[in-house]
Amino acid sequence: MTNSTPITTAPSKEQESEESGPACVMVFNASDPSGAAGLSADITAIASVGAHPLPVVTGAYVRDTGEVFDHFAFDEEAVAEQARTILEDVPVQVIKVGFAGSPEALSTIAEIAADYPDVPLIAYMPALSWWDEGPTDLYEDAFKELLLPQTTVLVGNHSTLWRWLLPEWNKESSPTARDIAKAASEMGVPYTLVTGIPLPEQFIDNVLATPQAVLASEKFERFDAAFAGAGDTLSAALAALVAGGADLAAAATEALAYLDRCLDGGFRPGMGHVVPDRLFWAQPEADEADDEDASSGPTAFDLPAHDTKH
Repeated sequence: MTNSTPITTAPSKEQESEESGPACVMVFNASDPSGAAGLSADITAIASVGAHPLPVVTGAYVRDTGEVFDHFAFDEEAVAEQARTILEDVPVQVIKVGFAGSPEALSTIAEIAADYPDVPLIAYMPALSWWDEGPTDLYEDAFKELLLPQTTVLVGNHSTLWRWLLPEWNKESSPTARDIAKAASEMGVPYTLVTGIPLPEQFIDNVLATPQAVLASEKFERFDAAFAGAGDTLSAALAALVAGGADLAAAATEALAYLDRCLDGGFRPGMGHVVPDRLFWAQPEADEADDEDASSGPTAFDLPAHDTKH
C-alpha cells in the first residue's frame, strides 16, 4: 500500500494549545553508546527542534566514535511491546525509523505503521558498510519490501541510496535526486530527501524530490572532517518539524539548515569522527565563555574528589 499521507501545513488547534505540549515523534532506532548516532542523535535533535521524542529501542550498537564493530538486535516482540504500549497512551504526529536491526523488526514496525495510516512515516537508510554482506542484503530487501510501502519521506545519502535502489545503474553520469526518487516511488515512497550529492568546488547538494519535481534544494560547502550521526540528526529534525505542522519543503530546508549548524559546531569527544553538536544553541557565545574563564573564585558547585573506600 502506498503511503500517500498528505503532510499538513499547520498544526491543529489542539497542538497549539498550551496544555497539549509539543508534538510527539515516535522513533525506532538502536542505542549508540558513543552518542554520535542512533537514539542519542534522535532524542537530542527532536528535542532541540521543539518536539517530544518517544524512543523505541530496536537494539544496541557496539561502537566507538570511529566505527561500528557489532550490533545486538532486540527481539521483535520487545520492539512491538514498547511501541504499542506508548501508542495506546500518547497521540503521535510522526513516526521516524532509523536502524531497526533485523528484517523481523522491520516487519513489526511496518505492521505498526499500517495500523496508523494517517501518521506520516519518515525512514532513514544508514550506510551499512560495517555489516556483513549477507545480513545487509536481507535487511535492505526487507526494508524495501516491507517498510518503503509505508514510508512518506525516505532520507539517505546519495551514494547509499544509489547503491541500494539503483544497483544496475550503468550511465556515465551519476543518478540525480529525481532518478533516486523515481526508484523509491516504485516501492510506494512519494518523497525522497537525497543528501551529499557531489558538486564541483567542494560543494554538496541536498535535494527533496519526487519523480516529477525538485521540491527543495540546499547547497552547502563540504566540511573538512568526517562526521558520525549526520543522517540520523537530519531525519530526526525533519520528523520533528513535520510533526510540528511545517510544510514538507519548508521543513526540509529548515532541517538542513539545522544540520549545517550542528556540523559547524561539531566536536570530537574521542579519537574517531566528529559528532554533530545538536544543542549548539545552548553553548555560550565566545565572548561569554571568555568572561567566564576570566572570572575568579570557586563556584558554588565545586565537589571534593571521590574517595570512597571499598
